Amino acid sequence: MWRNEELRLTSLNDITTKHRHIFLSPHFDDVIYSCGGTLGVQVSSGLRPLVLTVFGGIPAPDTQLSSYATAMHREMGADPAKAVGNIVEVRRQEDAAACDFLQADYLWLDYLDAPYRGTPAYYTTEEALIGGEVHSSDLWIDKNLAEDLLALRSRLPDAVWYAPLGIGRHVDHQIVCSAADRLVQSGAKVYFYEDFPYVLRNPQARDARLQELGQGFDPVLVEMSEMLPLRQTAADKYETQTLVNFESQAAMHAEMARYTHSIRPVETVHLERYWQPR
Repeated sequence: MWRNEELRLTSLNDITTKHRHIFLSPHFDDVIYSCGGTLGVQVSSGLRPLVLTVFGGIPAPDTQLSSYATAMHREMGADPAKAVGNIVEVRRQEDAAACDFLQADYLWLDYLDAPYRGTPAYYTTEEALIGGEVHSSDLWIDKNLAEDLLALRSRLPDAVWYAPLGIGRHVDHQIVCSAADRLVQSGAKVYFYEDFPYVLRNPQARDARLQELGQGFDPVLVEMSEMLPLRQTAADKYETQTLVNFESQAAMHAEMARYTHSIRPVETVHLERYWQPR
């Protein structure tokens, strides 16, 4: 499984026809949390999956954090004596470690994470960030991202795309899902993944999101039982996010095992489920 070569790409121009499977990750942890088993299956088969993180930009040192963003920084263990962007640098290091472990190529785009956008900030509560509407001043991100993805699609017509379904309706997940829908409209093959751990928090959220998107979807299952430990270990690399999203590392492992088994509760089978537009 080991490939002794540089896995990090530095621009969209570095993406080539060898990248036949492109995973769109709103934040650094989203694809590994949701699709880590699929990545393991693909790499073990000799493929070159690419994890493209959209909101990977580093905020300016003079960025004024809202009280909500300050609390988020504290929860992630950010050093208040360091520049605002330091915690993003740490998160980049975590993502590099996770992708290196799985041997997946990766690229960070420079769009800012939602809590850093706007002066004053657009999203200052959890309700605004998760479950709210995308701020009108952020619609340019959707437009620009979609244009870049469509340009990539024209260069890589045979690529398969993986995008967040937007379960939980985090505004950044909504933006990436919307941009990916432009790929669907262009005829690209796009699989929408179940946003983990948001899919755990409300049993009705997945079906509500599928209904909200207003088109038919068919489930596509990836059997990844042998790769579950890889997904769990890769997820461990995101140390700043473990307590934010789970009670503990052990709880995260248990939730991953439980949910991937619940999709088809047969013996030791673990699956990742995607939704393909009809």
